[in-house]
Amino acid sequence: MRILVLGSGGREHAITWALAQSPQRPDLFIAPGNPGTAALGRNVPIAANDAANLRKLVRDEGIELVVVGPEQPLVEGVADALRAEGARVVGPSAAAARLEGSKAFAKAFMQRHGIPTAAYRTFAAEQLDEALAYIDRHPEPLVVKASGLAAGKGAVVCATREEARRTLRWMMEEGGLGKAGHEVVIEEFMEGEEASVFALTDGRDYVLLAPAQDHKRIGEGDTGPNTGGMGAYAPAPVVTEAVLERVAREIVEPVLAGMADEGHPYQGVLYCGLMITDEGPKVVEFNCRLGDPEAQVVLPVAEVDWVEVFDRVASGQVAGFSVPPARRAAACVVLASEGYPGSYRKGLPIEGLEAAEALPDVIVFQAGTRRADDGRLVTAGGRVLGVTAVAESLAAAIRRAYEGVEVIQFEGKYFRRDIGQKGLARLATAGSV
Repeated sequence: MRILVLGSGGREHAITWALAQSPQRPDLFIAPGNPGTAALGRNVPIAANDAANLRKLVRDEGIELVVVGPEQPLVEGVADALRAEGARVVGPSAAAARLEGSKAFAKAFMQRHGIPTAAYRTFAAEQLDEALAYIDRHPEPLVVKASGLAAGKGAVVCATREEARRTLRWMMEEGGLGKAGHEVVIEEFMEGEEASVFALTDGRDYVLLAPAQDHKRIGEGDTGPNTGGMGAYAPAPVVTEAVLERVAREIVEPVLAGMADEGHPYQGVLYCGLMITDEGPKVVEFNCRLGDPEAQVVLPVAEVDWVEVFDRVASGQVAGFSVPPARRAAACVVLASEGYPGSYRKGLPIEGLEAAEALPDVIVFQAGTRRADDGRLVTAGGRVLGVTAVAESLAAAIRRAYEGVEVIQFEGKYFRRDIGQKGLARLATAGSV
């Protein structure tokens, strides 16, 4: 099978790697890809949202299946364009991708369909004074969210009303997040522990992957500004079997039914960003694709043929298929450039990657990398690498991932040293580390 993966980050390297493990031995194309994906297939220098040239690529290369990695192309309608070209596509239509593309749409959709989430109000740019008054009337802390796409950095937990006011003005008056912040959602703060659950769906039926937990903040102990994600692990023990059943019944199934009822069947990956509260799971946000870095842990622990899985999703054949519960655990530690998520240097040589990959059960997924003119691998982004390990237990997976981290070097290398600690603490309480 000839398969095209869209995107250039660590998530797309992980998707390409997962497809490459298939006994079907697919021919893999990646647009635009990165040096990591180049070792698994053919990189094509086309942007992931360049619909016209992607349609030509699908025609010229006889692409049968497309897996869309990032959210921006989906929100812009790339899946619609490639389906029109006759390809089977893993990814929702532009209309369905509004679940991620507009937090205002997603919150209103949840309200319409009785899906548990935080109480909220949405404000347009011209309603700044109303939004400030709303903040003054509500208890702190508060969460201020840009409605549009903001690369995972558009949600700010504000400890005080004053911080909420500053954040609101930064988004709406100062344009701190560009167009993404022209419309803002202000919502109550939910107490609990975050987790990510991924449903792969053909619009009617679905399967769930191992629940994961991301680490969004730059600093240890969940401190500092939000990032695209500094590490992840799976399965996340905070999502017990009982909680997962509630997520399926109270969140995933109402979303699929609601989207179908409203004329926009949801096909692809439904990412449920959750807060596990004392009252049960509640939705923090929906995303229309696999998470990054969650993909780097949920894909390796699933003992399936990923070509078969993605093809079933894209061709409406999920019914009767199942993903077995994960028997092993995975941990991913992101290596970032010094200064991220602010400004950072690029072009710094990376050493030790091959030695890390030679360690047992360690996979290094490339994100912000490129090949220099002399062939050396150098840094090219804020999140540079995702060092992933799979093992019999979460403790062993974390230990092996950090062994890989220590082998890799580049100037200014930064990483969190507490990835997976919440999971280990829960397992220790349960006596099953």
